[in-house]
Amino acid sequence: MSNLHDLLEKHVGGGAAPGAVGLVAHGDRVEATAVGSADADGTAPMARDSIFRIASITKPVIAAAVMMLVEDGRIALDDPVGQWLPELAAPKVVRTPASPVDDVVPAARAITVADLLTFRAGCGFPSDFSLPVVGLLFSELKQGPPQPRFIEAPDVWMATLSHIPLLHQPGEAWLYNTCSDILGVLIARVSGRPLPEFLAERLFAPLGMADTGFAVPADKLDRFTSYYRTDPEGGGGLQLVDAPDGQWSSVPVFPSGAGGLVSTVDDWYSFARMLLAEGSADGRRLLSAESVRQMTTDHLTQAQRDDSTLFLEGQGWGFGGSVDVEAIAPWNVPGRYGWVGGTGTAAHLTPSTGTVTVLLTQLEMAGPTPPVVMREFWRYATGA
Repeated sequence: MSNLHDLLEKHVGGGAAPGAVGLVAHGDRVEATAVGSADADGTAPMARDSIFRIASITKPVIAAAVMMLVEDGRIALDDPVGQWLPELAAPKVVRTPASPVDDVVPAARAITVADLLTFRAGCGFPSDFSLPVVGLLFSELKQGPPQPRFIEAPDVWMATLSHIPLLHQPGEAWLYNTCSDILGVLIARVSGRPLPEFLAERLFAPLGMADTGFAVPADKLDRFTSYYRTDPEGGGGLQLVDAPDGQWSSVPVFPSGAGGLVSTVDDWYSFARMLLAEGSADGRRLLSAESVRQMTTDHLTQAQRDDSTLFLEGQGWGFGGSVDVEAIAPWNVPGRYGWVGGTGTAAHLTPSTGTVTVLLTQLEMAGPTPPVVMREFWRYATGA
């Protein structure tokens, strides 16, 4: 591994991301590099400890926190969630996915903790965003690109969710995103503590993830990158979505378990190392080996994988992250676990080889297809 810097540098600047931080680890061999700038104006160079909005690679962290509560004996995977989330105790389901939102039938069974962890609770994004129920996820729940200042407090958000029917019966289909936000509320209610506090005590402090949270303190804003999307007017430029002193400069009323965290490349690497070590870190056990196994094992049926190809081509789903099941590309090593975030972030680990890859950029993904820089990064990491 000798030219990660050169590879990443080819893909920053201009209409691409202003900068990037990448890390590739094979066992104890770690290569990390930072290229480009923290913003499009080039006012500060990117650094290894630059802080990014990590979007959907928040999800595996939330899943790990849920498994801690399972190991504490506070909840069980097959428990119906209605006792902690009464808003979901008696859900309605649209008669067909294309039905109007008022054409509903009762749920055939209760939603369980395992349904939420495997994204099979019946709520979330399918491949077809034009379905009537999906419109309510955008308009009422503000699902989509992370925007922490615009989301209601958890109790209000859950009350709104209770009036939105499920798209599928519990356990029937894999649907993206919303279940992780619900899990964040579940963690807070079961533990009796705000989600940021629980994560800080049980995961971030033990793992030394000092720069991970739902907001960036004032004394760290100089390390916080700006966030961009490709200019919708065309021309190849970038449009600023959020500046360092913007939406993540204070703790939101709704800490999103689906995509609200900020972090650094080394913080997420610490989390990944704990999973590779079957739940241990620095001699301290945070999760059991069985919990890690369940997190990193595909739980979907073949039919559920086939119906989710927009999101999961060649992949299944564990708890909070995808699991490669087909080698459809050089980097799709069966058993590789992790996910991609909509803010140009990606983090994966491969238990069979002891490999960890983390790539952080600040450019919003335009769709489910990984950008060129991610594909080239994964190719490099696998030696393909």
